Amino acid sequence: MNETAITVYTAKINKVMDYISLHLQGDLSVEELSRVANFSKYHFHRQFSDFAGISVWKYIQLLRLKRASYQLVFNQHSKIIDIAMDAGFENPESFSRAFKKTFGQTPSQFRKKPTWKPWHEKYQFSSKKEEHNMQVQIIGFPEEKIAVLEHRGDVELLNHSVSKFIEWRKESKLSPVKSSKSYGLAYDDPKTTKTEDFRFDICGTVKTDVPANTQGIITKVIPSGKCALLRHFGSHENMDSKVHYLYGEWLPGSGETLRDFPCFFHYLNFFPEVSEHELITDIYLPLK
Repeated sequence: MNETAITVYTAKINKVMDYISLHLQGDLSVEELSRVANFSKYHFHRQFSDFAGISVWKYIQLLRLKRASYQLVFNQHSKIIDIAMDAGFENPESFSRAFKKTFGQTPSQFRKKPTWKPWHEKYQFSSKKEEHNMQVQIIGFPEEKIAVLEHRGDVELLNHSVSKFIEWRKESKLSPVKSSKSYGLAYDDPKTTKTEDFRFDICGTVKTDVPANTQGIITKVIPSGKCALLRHFGSHENMDSKVHYLYGEWLPGSGETLRDFPCFFHYLNFFPEVSEHELITDIYLPLK
């Protein structure tokens, strides 16, 4: 298969993956998915499995359980029966069996004390996203005062820190998620950093300094200055290619010099309030 044919083939499978992400509550039949890909329904299963390293039905279930996992932990007010129905299960019992078989915990256990490390291992299937037309802008970024929870250690435990930061946001009401901006400061690349040395700041804008609190939230500032801006659409787990493009391709040819401040992200919306395919994140590279 030549390079052009591979690109076309990849685009078709990616189109199916995006369609699944947007229609998790729908009837995702093989006839419908093969139509989206413009593949024969008789060969679609094998084509998808060979590409993604997982069957299409397992892929759909994992995406539904992924959304359910986030709802369980980050939407504590949602009833498990409602989450089960939303995930396409006929009753809480079948949902609980599938959830425990996949993650080793019942939904109730995961809600109380999620084990994120084995959870992450379930989402290491193949992803072959093709990136095209990366549009980088040079902008002036205004100073932002931020409340910060400093995550230090295993990147796969980052959601534990996110839960703690959400807890502080709800208790303090100093950085409400609907009216404040949400940022992440990425000091290190988890792929090249020792687990114990990984650093990432979870942030929300505030108008005043953060008073002492039990969650360990502190005040910092994102300084004003020139930045390269690249917008990312889709899962946060797929942002690596954009970040590497900024550092490895765009920067060397831009004539720009990096400023002494880490790369940072502005999260414009959140999963599971929107599907992963609809997530929008602005990636900033500080410049001199």
